Amino acid sequence: MDLWHFVSSRAGEILFASAQHFSLVVQSLIVATTLSILIAALVYTGPTRTSIANAVSAVGLTIPSFALIGMLIAPLGFGVAPAVVVIVFFGSLPILRNAIVGLRGVERSVIESARGIGMSQMDTFFRIELPLAWPIILAGIRVSAQMVMGIAAVAAFVLGPGLGGFIFQGLSRLGGAGSLESIITGTVGVVILAAILDLILVGVGRLTTSKGIRV
Repeated sequence: MDLWHFVSSRAGEILFASAQHFSLVVQSLIVATTLSILIAALVYTGPTRTSIANAVSAVGLTIPSFALIGMLIAPLGFGVAPAVVVIVFFGSLPILRNAIVGLRGVERSVIESARGIGMSQMDTFFRIELPLAWPIILAGIRVSAQMVMGIAAVAAFVLGPGLGGFIFQGLSRLGGAGSLESIITGTVGVVILAAILDLILVGVGRLTTSKGIRV
């Protein structure tokens, strides 16, 4: 009953924070996807460049998000900016790895056939290679979305928007009235948003993937 009372009495605040959280993650994910595909397009044809990109993505995932957010306070201050940078950084890592795998997995014979009928390198990439690699890239986007949904909550440490505020408020007065309810609200809210975003991405995958290569 205490949790229900907490949620009902702050329904407007919770919905607003949820909308901020979801918007922050989605917009950052779009930027991360764009950057990752661009980088993958530049490196996937060279084994050395591919190895470097994969190594960077692997090492990047070992960096604690809380520590990175703390380091960004000095150059970027508090608020949305450090939150976006951290989410884009961590969000791009799984997508980049999958984009490289997907692009390198496209059959060379298909690419050569496209070039043979007069398609330019740019046309071949956007009309042949990227669509064929898209299911694997989308799998990386889904993994990234689940990961950064939680990282976005940590952004509350630098006064970033979203449900993380409820978690940090509860932790700051742990044992006090409503502290546990605040933590549960923020945590469950993040989980629900992650599930909603994953369902949306499943729908996006159905709409953007050719029927012939759907899994």
